Amino acid sequence: MYWKSFLAITAIAPNVNAAGATLRFSCSQLTVERLDPIINAGVVGSPHLHQIVGGNAFNASMSGDVSTQATCTSCTPTEDFPNYWTATLFFRARNGTFKRVNTLGNPLGFGAATGGQTVYYLSSGKVTAFKPGFRMTVGDPSIRTDSGLKKYPQLQFTCLQTSTTRTGYQDNSRFFYETYWDTTPFNNKAEWPVDGSQPFVWSFGDVTGYGNHADYVFGWKGDALQRAMDANCNSDLFTNSINCATLKTQTIQQANQCTKSAVVNDNLGGWLTELPGGVKVNRL
Repeated sequence: MYWKSFLAITAIAPNVNAAGATLRFSCSQLTVERLDPIINAGVVGSPHLHQIVGGNAFNASMSGDVSTQATCTSCTPTEDFPNYWTATLFFRARNGTFKRVNTLGNPLGFGAATGGQTVYYLSSGKVTAFKPGFRMTVGDPSIRTDSGLKKYPQLQFTCLQTSTTRTGYQDNSRFFYETYWDTTPFNNKAEWPVDGSQPFVWSFGDVTGYGNHADYVFGWKGDALQRAMDANCNSDLFTNSINCATLKTQTIQQANQCTKSAVVNDNLGGWLTELPGGVKVNRL
């Protein structure tokens, strides 16, 4: 099976209730790395592992206009140099060992992507884009209960029912990180915990899912995002292309070429006796 996480983050405040932009595009995997330039700025070796997409200026310390520091982006809009990142997912086997779950290109049009995320920018009217230096986080990796998650109503898991889902997007301005996780190598329930509990754990030790979180560093080049919002640009869900004369784009194959080598020397390929960074699994 495939497992999908769909994080919604309120992104840009609407000024009027009117028709707006609906941008949907692919961002291939840039790197998988134990860095966090927002929460653990300057630290080489953050507490837990992340999967990152976007511009190749991503590093432990990020300041200023990152769009001028990047030389490529793993996203299909070529002026989109921000970084978007979330925690990574692991499978925990019956014997207590862990293996990282890889991401997939979105099978709804972006299957050629080397993992990563599908990013959505949605607006319901006139909006003002972020400025260089803006950064944002949502969620708290320490949360393990539904009541704790109520502090973050903008963070959601959404199950889309069909390819032409009957569920509509909420009427405000936001952006989404949509990630497909390839759990098919772990379908053998003989490897699952003896008690039959679900075997997946986030890189920060969470088996409940309530601690899921996301981070964002703004880095669109110049006024590219503002122009796209002002033009009410949209994405064609049937051809999986961006209808936006003001935005320059590249193919998914070109976006796949933008990668960044990991700085922290973690073993991420095989079976592990502990989560990267020595994170302990916890339910509370």
